[in-house]
Amino acid sequence: MAYEIMEVELIFDEFKAKSEKSIKAFKAELLIMKAGRANAHILDKVQANYYGTPTPINQMANISVPEARILQISVWDVSAMKVVEKALIDANLGITPTNDGKVIRMIFPELTEERRKSLVKEVKTLAENTKVAIRNERRDAIEQLRALKKESSITEDELHNYEKDADKFSSEHITEIDKIAQDKEKEIMSV
Repeated sequence: MAYEIMEVELIFDEFKAKSEKSIKAFKAELLIMKAGRANAHILDKVQANYYGTPTPINQMANISVPEARILQISVWDVSAMKVVEKALIDANLGITPTNDGKVIRMIFPELTEERRKSLVKEVKTLAENTKVAIRNERRDAIEQLRALKKESSITEDELHNYEKDADKFSSEHITEIDKIAQDKEKEIMSV
């Protein structure tokens, strides 16, 4: 009996880990989404060719937000300023950097109403895809539990209780995704 309980725990641990990974990926996607405000996370994946090595910009400069729509990049090695500027242009972020010789500034344009609505649609699509992933993970967990029932490792009542637990857990995560998406939509739509 202890073996079956361990197996059920493993199924739920895997389900929880995959669900949390899906939510983490959803949050990461939202962080890099441009919402009309300066956001240092849009530079997370941008790398500059620094002495022949692709180096993340956040490892070779201070990145700050002096104003709501301005991202300021202070490169520590002034000789690498042109390399960083080229990397920002090549990253195709939709924002042209300006270099004054001391710092690089990226000024985020105001979002149009049309662009805001488009971003909200993207948020809703991302949220729905994440919810589908969690539902699929729940389905996989329940299928594994039913296989245990088929092997007579767990009883019908235990299977029913475990299915309820899986439903409850997935519902909590879906509610969390809805809240995160709603908050992001408010941020995007605020002028």
